[in-house]
Amino acid sequence: MVYLSGVKKSFKLEHGKTLPVLNGINFHAPRGKTTAIIGPSGAGKSTMLRCINLLEIPDEGTVRVAGKEIRFEKNENPPFGKAHFARQKEILSLRRHTGMVFQNFQLFPHKTVLENIMEGPVIVKKENPQEAREFALSLLEKVGMPDKKDSYPSTLSGGQQQRAAIARAMGMRPDVLLFDEPTSALDPELEREVLKVIRTLIQENNTMIIVTHNLLFAREVADFIAFLDGGEAAAFGTPAEIFGKSAPARVAAFIAAMSPVSTRN
Repeated sequence: MVYLSGVKKSFKLEHGKTLPVLNGINFHAPRGKTTAIIGPSGAGKSTMLRCINLLEIPDEGTVRVAGKEIRFEKNENPPFGKAHFARQKEILSLRRHTGMVFQNFQLFPHKTVLENIMEGPVIVKKENPQEAREFALSLLEKVGMPDKKDSYPSTLSGGQQQRAAIARAMGMRPDVLLFDEPTSALDPELEREVLKVIRTLIQENNTMIIVTHNLLFAREVADFIAFLDGGEAAAFGTPAEIFGKSAPARVAAFIAAMSPVSTRN
């Protein structure tokens, strides 16, 4: 479902310097499976996730999602002109195969929960408003918030906002759901609300990629786990392989250091 090959990404700093974040990363996520991304801070986890749906444009490499493939080469397009705009259309086409759930929710504050969910399907995908509304209401049932359809984000708890954000991502009927630290801004009680919803989605065999600090959750729900370190996918395997005695030394050291955190659930 998702495939990255040789993806590189650097960010420009002051005085003309650059910060390499992804160093030719290779990664894949199978269809209908849940893949958890773990690793130390600064390893490139969120950047990799944003490269999958092209919120961050790779400097080099190949990105493929649901059969749609785009190759990037260094300085391949001018900043303006037909080539640039053709590439933008290609990027938007790939992005529509994904649904993104951010750690800070990113709901439209001036729209109700129901309007947030309907916005993408109606405006971007040009769906029939009544059909989009019915689907949005069914998603609110799924995330346990049918009574909040007319509420504004500012009136919701953090856990409710994140559940609304999950419903909004699903409203686009994506081929793959991407979660960027979906519970990092929540206290343990609200975290459980969100993790319960994610567990339900996993049981429905959605294709999901989850960047998470919660190692216990990753071990419990993921079919596969990728360990990122220094902008590279240093290890990839099943939870038994990543958390077992045969795990690479760097992975084992990270898990041991995170063990007090990994027991949160």
